[in-house]
Amino acid sequence: MEIIKINDFNNHTLSESDIIKRILSGEKELYEILLRRNNQKLYRVIRSYISNTAEIEDIMQNTYLKSYEKLYQFKHHSSYSTWLIRIGINEALARLKTKSKVLHLNTAQNLNSNSILERPDTSQLNPESKIIRKEAKQLLEKTIDSLDTKYKTVYILKEVEEMSIKDIANCLNISTANTKVRLHRAKHMLKEKLFEITTNVDIFEFGFSKCDDLTEKIMSIILKN
Repeated sequence: MEIIKINDFNNHTLSESDIIKRILSGEKELYEILLRRNNQKLYRVIRSYISNTAEIEDIMQNTYLKSYEKLYQFKHHSSYSTWLIRIGINEALARLKTKSKVLHLNTAQNLNSNSILERPDTSQLNPESKIIRKEAKQLLEKTIDSLDTKYKTVYILKEVEEMSIKDIANCLNISTANTKVRLHRAKHMLKEKLFEITTNVDIFEFGFSKCDDLTEKIMSIILKN
């Protein structure tokens, strides 16, 4: 029997089919491989529906537990990630439905610090460039957040997670044609919203961080004299 080391958990040397068969045969520890391979994707999908970090993690936990309990039902017609995402979406929708019965939905939830579009930064950027990149990313994330869920989810799955139109359609239980329409509309709305922001005469009223830094430097010089 092949021995799996901790460092091998995130690689793709084992196929999903082999991993699932071995888990069902009693090697429960191999389920960690499926978690590590799908954590980011599942997070981003659920983040399309709910923005509270604690709730997202709770839903992810429930999704993984349900997936594990029902793993014997998984049919290998589609990828495990597609099957997992469908469970996650159902969990997120169930959570929203429960909240709507008990509370008035809060339409102005705070943006959490976790990133929708987090990418490893391997380049050696200077501090100013890092600030600009961070603020540009935050602006894009906020704009994506402003989209309706049905458009936001399709956009994230296609443009961020790079899933195929067919897989997205399977995840959301909609046709491929509908998926393409939603993606097109999402891109169009993002363009319009970003254009509105960048053409707003007040956009630099508060300034980026580099403007704040420059102001502080100038005032420091003035106050010293």
